[in-house]
Amino acid sequence: MQVEDSQLKLFLSDFDLISKNDLELALSEAQKNNLSLEKVILKKKLISKEELNKLKAYILGIPFVDLKESEIKPEVLKIISEPVSRQYKAIAFDKQGLQLKVAMLDPNDLQFIDFISKKTGLKIIPCLADEEGIKNALKSFQKSLKAEFGEMVGDVDISKDGDEGEELVIKSGEGGEEMRVDLKKAAEDLPVIKIVDTLLKHAILQGASDIHIEPEEKDVVVRYRIDGVLHDAMTLPKAILPGIVARIKILSNLKIDEHRLPQDGRFKIESSDYKVAFRVSVIPVFDGEKIVMRLLDESSSNLTLEQIGFRKRDLEIINYEIKKPNGMVLVVGPTGSGKTTTLYTISAILNTPDVNINTLEDPIEYRMPRVNQSQINSKINFTFASGLRALLRQDPDIIMVGEIRDRETAELAVHAALTGHLVLSTLHTNSAAGTLPRLAEMGVESFLVSSTTNIIISQRLVRKICPDCREEYKFDESLYNSFSKNFDVDIMSEIIRKNKIVKKNYKSNKEMWLDLKFARGKGCSKCRNGYRGRLGVFEVLQISEKIKKLINNSAQGEEIEEAARADGMTTMLEDGVIKFVQGITTIEEVMRVTKE
Repeated sequence: MQVEDSQLKLFLSDFDLISKNDLELALSEAQKNNLSLEKVILKKKLISKEELNKLKAYILGIPFVDLKESEIKPEVLKIISEPVSRQYKAIAFDKQGLQLKVAMLDPNDLQFIDFISKKTGLKIIPCLADEEGIKNALKSFQKSLKAEFGEMVGDVDISKDGDEGEELVIKSGEGGEEMRVDLKKAAEDLPVIKIVDTLLKHAILQGASDIHIEPEEKDVVVRYRIDGVLHDAMTLPKAILPGIVARIKILSNLKIDEHRLPQDGRFKIESSDYKVAFRVSVIPVFDGEKIVMRLLDESSSNLTLEQIGFRKRDLEIINYEIKKPNGMVLVVGPTGSGKTTTLYTISAILNTPDVNINTLEDPIEYRMPRVNQSQINSKINFTFASGLRALLRQDPDIIMVGEIRDRETAELAVHAALTGHLVLSTLHTNSAAGTLPRLAEMGVESFLVSSTTNIIISQRLVRKICPDCREEYKFDESLYNSFSKNFDVDIMSEIIRKNKIVKKNYKSNKEMWLDLKFARGKGCSKCRNGYRGRLGVFEVLQISEKIKKLINNSAQGEEIEEAARADGMTTMLEDGVIKFVQGITTIEEVMRVTKE
């Protein structure tokens, strides 16, 4: 499908969708950089993609369909087979009598339309759809997890002794029934392969970050962690467990005959739609072996600090501090709070041809081009401390240390920052201000901490409201009273005004909160309980001269935080409330992740 720039310009101008000045500037930039006008106006966000697609459909004289919102009947969807739909990016979505509506990226592909018409005996009505809609509709070809397992589980027969391979005896609890299986044969059994493939495929499609396979006395529970929360996905017969464990061990290049010790491995899955690495951990438990797999999407493009959730003031501070040639940038928070993602995002900003970046990671989660990444291996004494000592002889400009865990690593990181290197790292502390006393507890001298630390970022992850089932509401008296018990309304009101979220003048803070519109998700087929996706809530502590003096005087975290707030720092709780008022998340989510 092609719409000429001249046509697009004419219709944009006629419908007054873009100002004349902006349109001329966009056209000039398109001609200068040999780009299409469409790409330039989308890049400049002069018009939404949906509006542009509707306009293009109007120019071409065909209907536009938004498949992101459409529920397609299975019998209609399957009129065009999945392979053909994928190849030609065409989806059958509605059938009325002998007419079949087909959503396409290129409705002018007359050869394809003729082919489908002859094959189905139906009159084809082509409609324009965007790539995101087509991609979403292609997922409809996937059966539900329960439906797929219903077909496969009954076919599994791994309860007989095998002729070769390692034989495992599993007891279901104390004195339970014995089950003997040939692990090698079980791992290669077709239904077992299909079960494991299906578990992995559905985890990817549902956007899970982890898969838990947990043996119990009589069955196996499979759970997915989606947007930070675990959900039951499937319960399987206990007889299938040895085959699943063996199959995943083979994929991860682990020892299938080792059942007493924990093992770690990894493998990758690649398709035309995704490229996902799986980090595998196997550990013996009372009823067998438990497996947890962490999913790392390697096909996703680099995130920006804005996409992660940083606001304007914090962005300015971070961009200023990370451009310094030396010092420490620390990201802190509990496990699973997105610290590594923030570090990778900062590293991507700093990754230019004129610097040498070296990392020490445990494990390496994402590959970064032109970055020298090293995997920690404690079995051979390649620790963060020994690796950091070796890296200092590699002429680095920037060093990323996955985690500061002990005094030796902390002292080496401080030494590297003192000697002209920029050090990026993480710590497990609850707040930005609490990081400074924590380093002192590790044995690092206060004056060294104050002179080397540039910035500390503390963070948590909150779930975002699902855009498909989002609804607005207002506080009533009871909701306002509940909110005011948990938050200092005066401070929150001041922060909201200072950040220019509310521009209207109110007589009182209560009047403002009762007038504001908030958002929540009702829950729909595309989300989990009204939430879809996550972003961060942050506090960014810049080490000013005032803060340095407090550190040198061995001040406690509360005193440092008070001084930082006086300098303009927004706490994680306050940042969360701002995102709640902006309609990005809910107050329940903010409370969930920020409560100490």
